[in-house]
Amino acid sequence: MHAPVTRRNTTTAAPVRTAAPAVLTALTALIALIAVALSAGPAAAQDNDVTWTVRTAPNSFGADRSSFSHTVNPGGVVEDALVVANRGKAPLSLAVYAADGFTTGTGQLDLLPSGKKSVAVGAWTRAGRESVTIRPGRTVTVPFTLTVPGNATPGDYVGGVVTSLRQSDEAEGINVDRRLGIRVKLRVSGALAPKLAVEDLHVGYSGPAVPFAKGDATVTYTIHNTGNTALTARQTASVVGPFGLFRAEAGDIDPSPELLPGERWKVTVPVRGVVPAVTLTATVTLTPAITDAAGSTTPLKPVEATARGWAVPWALLLSLAILAAAVTAAVLLRRRGRLRRAEREDALVRDAVEQALRDQETPVR
Repeated sequence: MHAPVTRRNTTTAAPVRTAAPAVLTALTALIALIAVALSAGPAAAQDNDVTWTVRTAPNSFGADRSSFSHTVNPGGVVEDALVVANRGKAPLSLAVYAADGFTTGTGQLDLLPSGKKSVAVGAWTRAGRESVTIRPGRTVTVPFTLTVPGNATPGDYVGGVVTSLRQSDEAEGINVDRRLGIRVKLRVSGALAPKLAVEDLHVGYSGPAVPFAKGDATVTYTIHNTGNTALTARQTASVVGPFGLFRAEAGDIDPSPELLPGERWKVTVPVRGVVPAVTLTATVTLTPAITDAAGSTTPLKPVEATARGWAVPWALLLSLAILAAAVTAAVLLRRRGRLRRAEREDALVRDAVEQALRDQETPVR
């Protein structure tokens, strides 16, 4: 998947400003601010500087669609349109283009900036106009054509059609690029192979400095969409000690965002109240779900992965070591005391015997 060089926050209803690197001039650095709205319905601006809205055009595909969604055979063509409305008091000139979509680190759908090359929906979609000028209070319908290559791989693709207004802010020394777009979800017909994998599964443990106390485990893993359809997943995680003892369950885990084919999503899950049983086995279970063209979601066969880690009860071991050292020292001291008493008693007996022998000796005359 492609990732933008800009940083942005994506919403589903209104544009959000974000900063992006731009070309350095001899005197100043020009920074582009990108604002993107991928609407679940008609996109309306909440920023006073953004005075237009975008929505799907009513046609044979529907009169009140929330976004563009098409199923097309390889080599097929779809013609659709969006409607742009100028809600401001001055004429408005906007650029129009298409771009591939991707899932951000916050789990939101975003579009590649205009400077990034698209390879799927963004490359296959051509707007009827590269720019439009709209008078105040008027609307313009912008047609676009989506042409799927004959060798396109079956599966799901996501992108969007974007309207963009680029303005200069001399006071701030930056260019501002405000964008409103509508999502285009494309399914290329053919054999679908929905599949998720759990990768890089690890389990770690940290416990309090109190013997016999329970601690916390941390389960980390990556969800990888290795299939050709967009998928979400319900998640569960647990850890157990040797022989399946001392099982501890993670709390509720949020479902993963919808991941496009090839995308990855990193997950960190805390598990509380874990007994430090020297070794732990972590189990992660994913239940993928696929959404069809009608919007119905179907759960798929669960995917399970396990990994082992250590949960050494250091506080308990230290206490046992100290106790063992104290017992050993006491035994050694007691043994040494007995030896010393025995030596003293032997010395007294020896002295008494020697004295008795001397007393029995007869002096020679």
